[in-house]
Amino acid sequence: MSVYLRRGYRRAYRVLTSRWTRFWMRRAGLSRLGRIATRLATWFAPPHKARLFLADMNPQGYVAATATIYHSDLHLGANVFVGDRVIIFRRENGGPVGLGDGVAILRDTIIETGYGGSLTIGAHSSIHPRCQLNAYQESIQIGCGVMIAPNCALYSYDHGIAPGQIVRRQPLRSKGGIVIGNDAWLGTGVIVLDGVRIGQGAVIGAGSVVTQDVPDGAVAVGVPARVVRSRSDVDCEQHE
Repeated sequence: MSVYLRRGYRRAYRVLTSRWTRFWMRRAGLSRLGRIATRLATWFAPPHKARLFLADMNPQGYVAATATIYHSDLHLGANVFVGDRVIIFRRENGGPVGLGDGVAILRDTIIETGYGGSLTIGAHSSIHPRCQLNAYQESIQIGCGVMIAPNCALYSYDHGIAPGQIVRRQPLRSKGGIVIGNDAWLGTGVIVLDGVRIGQGAVIGAGSVVTQDVPDGAVAVGVPARVVRSRSDVDCEQHE
């Protein structure tokens, strides 16, 4: 086969596969037929983050065929991306889950609400693989443009540990909800516990456990997380 024929074949293949993907993504959605259309749309699509563009093809966004949606009060903004094997789960008395426009939930993340807890994620925030977001008792509110790295965990509740009764039979308790301000960044493996506010534009170092509030624009690291500097200090150093 000549070089020109190979180039022509590759161009034709790209055009046909692009049309195939767009055709099925226009029919994608959370209905039974919509989930089938999503599966067909991905036949020629690349994996993982390379599929993010699929969410832009349909205002209803992209919900992977392998994602499990077991939540009757789920609200999706425009062009949301829900990746492979994501689970969105509602336990008894669980409140709503709201995902803003352009939110990306990447593979193997689990989102749960139960016992009065609710969860909202603001526009254009991203939750990376294998995160666990459990909103029980109180809410988890994640702002716009927030980046949460892989393997993070957010719990808006705790277990009672009073003596004389095994822990698993004690009622859940909470110091309050979790609030993460706009444009904050949580590094890999961060744990955020109940009653915590992480300020706008704050950075939490990898592996930290956040047990108390972090101010706007602060950098906090450690177990428990402590503020070590302000991002404005970093900017000053870079311009010296």
